[in-house]
Amino acid sequence: MGIFNFFTQELAIDLGTANTLIIYKDKLVVDEPSIIAINRTNKEVLAIGSEAQKMHGKTHEDIKTIRPLKDGVIADFEAAEQMISGFIKMINTKGTFGTPQLRMVICIPSGITQVEKRAVKESAERSGGKEVYMIPEPMAAAIGIGIDVTEPMGNMIIDIGGGTTEIAVIALSGIVSDESIRVAGDDFTTDIIEYMRRQHNLMIGERTAEYIKVEVGAALPDLENPPEDYPVNGRDLMTGIPKQIMVSYSEIALALDKSISKIEEAVMKALELTPPELSADIYQTGLYLTGGGALLRGLDRRISSKTKLPVYVAEDPLRAVVRGTAIALRDTKTYKTILSSS
Repeated sequence: MGIFNFFTQELAIDLGTANTLIIYKDKLVVDEPSIIAINRTNKEVLAIGSEAQKMHGKTHEDIKTIRPLKDGVIADFEAAEQMISGFIKMINTKGTFGTPQLRMVICIPSGITQVEKRAVKESAERSGGKEVYMIPEPMAAAIGIGIDVTEPMGNMIIDIGGGTTEIAVIALSGIVSDESIRVAGDDFTTDIIEYMRRQHNLMIGERTAEYIKVEVGAALPDLENPPEDYPVNGRDLMTGIPKQIMVSYSEIALALDKSISKIEEAVMKALELTPPELSADIYQTGLYLTGGGALLRGLDRRISSKTKLPVYVAEDPLRAVVRGTAIALRDTKTYKTILSSS
């Protein structure tokens, strides 16, 4: 068994719509945007991750940037495979005796279909994975923030990623009830682009909208510690000339209101579907927010006022899922009922 372990390298992968994170030997070795740049003519991969992100929205006709995942699942099989392979090459997994066997645990949305699940597994296998396991995202997030999922105590996780929002009630190593909606970070970005066009006659790109979301993104129009107004550059739709305007967090809260309301509705629906004994537990434990969307200013307060329950933002919510995936990979015996290989 010792010799077998020597030739086997273990990777915990959070294959997200917006970002891909990989933990190898208990270290976060890849934290890159899930994007790839390809030459249209010869199909050669020009860049992946942050290098490809720099090209996004700025390419000429010979270069194409692709985000292979949409709504948490693989939309472009070939590009996903090339991207995963590229990220694995970034890690020095080669040993003295050449390329090792790769054992991977990849997290997947809880509402994924069997076909979508198979696409993730096949992409991982064709990227060098000899043993590939999958774990539902809310379960990985719960493990990652330190919840003992094997206990008969109910906990609710709200994981807001790039493509999907996963809401799950977890107890006894299983998901008792869950709600998965395709409203998340990407929708927030689209909302901001639409708002700037509608309200300010300003055309902005995806990357600019992302920066706005990070700098002044908010879920409430009144915050205790508000961020300063943010300068936004774009193209004036009336004149066609580049211009700059200042945007406040309360404007962005207004722009995101509809999407956040959909997330609130999904949380309420998940609470309605929860068995009464677990509802009693959740009243005590509260709700846990993870994923990039958890960083939206005032979101915890907004969900708390809607549900009348305490809401906690996880420490380092962006990495909660990949941390939980790595813990499950280290201790497959404890989490064998959670991990699926089919």
